[in-house]
Amino acid sequence: MSAYYLDDHKLGLAKRPIADRSGLRYTSVKPSKWVIAMKVSCLQENLTKGLGIVGRAVATRTTLPITSHIVMATDEGRLKLAATNLEIALSCWIGAQVEEEGAITTPARLLVDFVSSLPSERIDMTLPARSRQLKLVCARNEATIGGMDADDFPPIPKVEGGPSVKLDPQTLHRAIRQVVFAAATDDSRPVLTGVDAVLEENLLTLAAADGFRLAVHNTAIKEKVPERTEIIIPARALGELDRLLAEEEDPVEMTLNSAKTQVLFRLKTVELVSQLIQGTFPNYSQLIPQSYASRAVVDVSEFLRETRIASIFARDGSGIIRLQFSPGEGSAPGRLTITARAEEVGDNRGELDAAVEGEAAKIAFNGKYLQEVLQVLDGGQVALETTSPSSPGVIRPVGVENYVHVVMPMFVQW
Repeated sequence: MSAYYLDDHKLGLAKRPIADRSGLRYTSVKPSKWVIAMKVSCLQENLTKGLGIVGRAVATRTTLPITSHIVMATDEGRLKLAATNLEIALSCWIGAQVEEEGAITTPARLLVDFVSSLPSERIDMTLPARSRQLKLVCARNEATIGGMDADDFPPIPKVEGGPSVKLDPQTLHRAIRQVVFAAATDDSRPVLTGVDAVLEENLLTLAAADGFRLAVHNTAIKEKVPERTEIIIPARALGELDRLLAEEEDPVEMTLNSAKTQVLFRLKTVELVSQLIQGTFPNYSQLIPQSYASRAVVDVSEFLRETRIASIFARDGSGIIRLQFSPGEGSAPGRLTITARAEEVGDNRGELDAAVEGEAAKIAFNGKYLQEVLQVLDGGQVALETTSPSSPGVIRPVGVENYVHVVMPMFVQW
């Protein structure tokens, strides 16, 4: 029987016995001799939705087989589903008719595939005493799935004791969407694979950077936090949270543990727990240019369309898109010219009307970076600011003061 230990890096499982800083060890509850009988019924569509939520936290490559399972347990008249990959954990509660209390873990992939294939009717689930075989009956379909003892599943930590704030779900959804894509995807610098979150006064600031770009979003919060708190949340965890926020209406509670090593996001029927990344995030404020020599204001949707067109040619040209600002003359509007070319393949040129301030300018960017930031802006107009072809470009939505995006330029021959 394995013992579970809670440390700063995993959600409750270590490969070998360790002690935390206080010297205490956390072990799992000794499993029962047999699984408690369970009898519960729920709607197929509700179970499918719940499995779809927690299934994203199931471990895909693991040396611990039980983390490829989903826990099903009765909980105060509802059915609780939970999964963890030892970095993040997702728990979801769905409405159910509970006749007998109990719990079991079942292989995630088999359970999800089977339940999602069933007709949209009631599913009756029973777990006989002294058995690990879960029986599911829906309409004229029935199946038996072999599981494991729920007591053997890695315990999901209770996150409490640290700062806690409530956030508007749609405001948080917009903030995450506008920064998370800028986080690094490789582990060469672990802190850059996360999103820096700072709680100070009545403000939550999210920032992400991968060495080539930086995204910063400020969000007002109703409650004033007692002290400044800075943490680094894994980008993947925020990405999973973002998926859950689209249809959420109630405030989202964000809570840290006292050691600031774990964060909990509590929604109406879902909880997400994630380990935090330990380290120091770069001081990004000094990377944001405070002035510019040229500024072009264009329509977001038109700029995105022309960038996508140019990217077709940029694929064979190292992904490079060239931008040229041309101030207007007299009553004529200014222009933003977007070009891309690939040797021995072809080239492309597109133009947009633009309100250009300052002098004519040239700058080149990775087309992928431009597309990713433009497609998370909420329409309207966007300003592109630059000082020289070798200086960072700054993208700011017009009329929006709480978001800024900085992109490093590409060095090209003009």
